[in-house]
Amino acid sequence: MTEGHHRRGEKDISDSLYYLRATIACPRAGVTTMAKVLFLFCTVVSALVAMNAQPTRLENLHDKTILLFTPHPDDDVFGAGGTIALLNRNHNKLYIAVYTNDDKGSYDPDMNSQRLAQIRRAEQEASEAMLGTTKENILWMGYDDGMLEYAPQPKLTEEATAIIRRIRPDVLLSVDPGEWYERWHKSDHRMAAFNTIDAIRAAEFWLYFPNQKLQLGLQPFRVPEMYFFYPSSQEANYFVNIDSVAELKFDALTKQVSQFEPAVKKYRPDWTPEDLKKAKNEMRKEQPKKDGHYVESFRYATGFVQY
Repeated sequence: MTEGHHRRGEKDISDSLYYLRATIACPRAGVTTMAKVLFLFCTVVSALVAMNAQPTRLENLHDKTILLFTPHPDDDVFGAGGTIALLNRNHNKLYIAVYTNDDKGSYDPDMNSQRLAQIRRAEQEASEAMLGTTKENILWMGYDDGMLEYAPQPKLTEEATAIIRRIRPDVLLSVDPGEWYERWHKSDHRMAAFNTIDAIRAAEFWLYFPNQKLQLGLQPFRVPEMYFFYPSSQEANYFVNIDSVAELKFDALTKQVSQFEPAVKKYRPDWTPEDLKKAKNEMRKEQPKKDGHYVESFRYATGFVQY
């Protein structure tokens, strides 16, 4: 519900209450008039229920706890960087859980996995810092790039479940395995998406990984709201206007130097002015728009199909 709708709802309630009081106070009120009273009463109750049931929009949340799971250090910024910036501006407590160290994605023959993992970690911390997330709130799960699908099960789900039970988020964000290229080619995306969903469901039933409650004191927790980024266009049902933070998002992405050309082919820790300008122009071109505004799209959900 928009602020305008909210104000109109309040006015409708106020007007209805005025007529209710006036009618009840009238000694000549007959059966027809009392029927109108009953109708007005139902209108007030329905409006109040609707107003209270309508959740606050994601980008308007204040002072909440937000948990985001990302397959790699960069997907969070590509998929939801503008939303992250807005959430941090609104004084929410935001945690980023990173499944992999992204230690394989380089064509540079002089690069090695250990060095690349260190580079990607530093870039992620710098990128998220621009969006307002402190490095203390970045949780590294430490799996190798491309290997998430081969991680021990159910250990992987147990680890994600423990994070959810410990953080106890008001809202959880994660990658959605809806796009065809994620389903069939990006195994870390696919695995991170399904593992996170499995962990969300496990977190609410204490008999999943009962040692977490018995030994660690982690109580069961039901995630109230979920937003999945990278959704398919057919399933996207929620859009965040990021006009006010779009350039900040693009600046944050440029901190991830090793993720872009030419550093992917031959690593260098900085940009030439020409390459930086080209990269940011590409970001502006590729950032989705809706009704002329930069947006980030999500698939919003509040529960699971129980069969």
